[in-house]
Amino acid sequence: MRTFRWSRGERHFPGWYWSATTGRHVGFESWLERDRLLLMDFDPDVVGIGSQPFWLHWHDGGRERRHAPDYFVRRADGSAVVVDVRADERIEPKDAEAFEVTRLVCAQAGWRFERLGIPDAVLLANVRWLSRYRHPRCLHDPAAARLREVFSIPGPLMVGADAAGDRLSTLPVLFHLLWLQVLITEDTTVELLGPGTIVHLARGVAR
Repeated sequence: MRTFRWSRGERHFPGWYWSATTGRHVGFESWLERDRLLLMDFDPDVVGIGSQPFWLHWHDGGRERRHAPDYFVRRADGSAVVVDVRADERIEPKDAEAFEVTRLVCAQAGWRFERLGIPDAVLLANVRWLSRYRHPRCLHDPAAARLREVFSIPGPLMVGADAAGDRLSTLPVLFHLLWLQVLITEDTTVELLGPGTIVHLARGVAR
């Protein structure tokens, strides 16, 4: 509902992010919105993401107000979430009012509303790294099959990459499988991905 504009001297940083979930570009208006968009794209329960989805109009008793939420998210179970992204310290009274009105309206529509702030730094760094390998072109079926076999038993990331073949060809596939969460680590919020990170096949995934 809003046009993304770029001009010299602006204090915010709009742009387009290619979403693996939708196969299309999704807009953002700040680095924080981009970071949250990245994490939504990584979430396997998210099946659709749209930016600036609608205008919400209301009267605050003194004047007409309007607000465009940042994202509309469709989840795998069919439910919907309307998302606004704003750091805690940047929420002014008028923002708090807009978020509360949005929450009330979403409840009437049967949607959930979330206001998201700054994400966990370690989680974001790990997902940002994996996002470099999110495109389907990184998937090579023979290497993926070998990696699923190797990591059916938990083991260090680099050891498994070497066991599956030449690491120059297996690592991009390994990172793509981690992005898809076919392969997983114990906790991406605790430590940065590295050669010794323990990787294993996700539960329910065939070898």
